[in-house]
Amino acid sequence: MTASRTRKRRLASATRPQLPDTSVDLTRLLDLVAAFSRQTVCVLGDLVLDEFVSGEISRVSREAPVLILRHRRTELYPGGAANAVNNLADLGARVLPVGVVGDDEGGRALLDMFRRKRVDTSGIVRASGWTTTVKTRYLAGWTHTTEQQVLRVDREPAGVLAQTVLRAIERKTRERAARVGTVLVSDYGLGAATPALVKKLRADRILLDSRYRLLEYRGARITAATPNEAELEAAFHSRIGNDTRKLEDLSRRALKTLRLHALLITRGKDGMALFEHGRPIHHISIFGSDAPVDVTGAGDTVIAVFTLALAAGASYLDAAHLANYAGGIVVMKRRTASVTRAELETALRREATALR
Repeated sequence: MTASRTRKRRLASATRPQLPDTSVDLTRLLDLVAAFSRQTVCVLGDLVLDEFVSGEISRVSREAPVLILRHRRTELYPGGAANAVNNLADLGARVLPVGVVGDDEGGRALLDMFRRKRVDTSGIVRASGWTTTVKTRYLAGWTHTTEQQVLRVDREPAGVLAQTVLRAIERKTRERAARVGTVLVSDYGLGAATPALVKKLRADRILLDSRYRLLEYRGARITAATPNEAELEAAFHSRIGNDTRKLEDLSRRALKTLRLHALLITRGKDGMALFEHGRPIHHISIFGSDAPVDVTGAGDTVIAVFTLALAAGASYLDAAHLANYAGGIVVMKRRTASVTRAELETALRREATALR
C-alpha cells in the first residue's frame, strides 16, 4: 500500500462519524431536551474569562528566535464555571450563578456577557482588589492556514478571598441551592467553590466538576461527579492508560469514597464510562469525529448537559448519553464554545433518521 493511500485511509477514519447506538431511546432523549427550558440550576464556581488573540505570522524577530505576529483580532468567551453557565443558558435553562469577579475589565466583560443572555448576576460578588482570572491564548497562522496556539498567559488572583466575600458567596449559594434544588459545582481551584462550602449545602442534587481536589469533597452530599480520566488518575496517584480494569478499580473507589450515586468519566477519543452502585459499567463511544477541532471547555459542556438532564428527570445513563452528544458537538467548534438546544435536538433527530 502506498504512503498516499495510507494517509487517505487514516483521514477517512478520523472524520468518519460513529455509528448510532441502537440501545439509546432517542425519543426519550428528545423529550428530556424539550424539558430543559423548564429547569433552573444554581452554578457555584470559579468564573474565568477566556481571551483569544489571533495574529498573522509576519516574520521571525531579530531580537530573539520568536515569531512576530500582526494582530488580527481579540475574542472573549466565558470560561471555567462561566462556560458552564453559558452552556446552560444556551440550552434554554434558567441559571443562577454564584461566584466572584474582580472590579476590573475582565470582571465587567463576564458580567456583560451574562446580562446579554439575560442571566441573573445578583449572585456574583464584585470584590475590590481581586483579579478576575483571564486565560489568554495567542494563536498564530498564515492568511489561509489554520491557526495554532503558540502561547498561553494566565492572569490569576494572588492570595485568598476575604472572609466577607466568602460569607457572601456562602449565603447566596445556600439560599439558591435550597430554592432551586439543583447545584452544579465547578471548582477550578480559584477560591469560590470549596469543599468546606459544598459540605454545608442542602439540595436535591449536587453535581461536581473539580479540577484538582476531587477526593477532598468526601463528606459532602454530592450526587454525581464528572472528572476526566487524567483527574481521576491524579486523585489516586495512579496511571490508567489502556487498562480498563484499573479504570474500573479507581472509579469504584471514587464512588465509595465520595458516596456518589454515579460517576461519569470522560476519556477523550475513548468516549465516556458511567459507573453506578450495583450496576454494570456503561462504556459510551464518542459521538461524531475522533479528530476534534478544539477541546477547550468541553468538560464544562459535559457537566452542564449532564446536570440539566438529571434536573429534567433523566436516568444517569440517559443524562450521560445526552452529555456525550453535546460533547461531540462542542469539540467541533473553535474557541471556548457552547452547545444550543437546537443543535442537540438536530443531532438526535439525525441519529433517529440514521437508525431508520
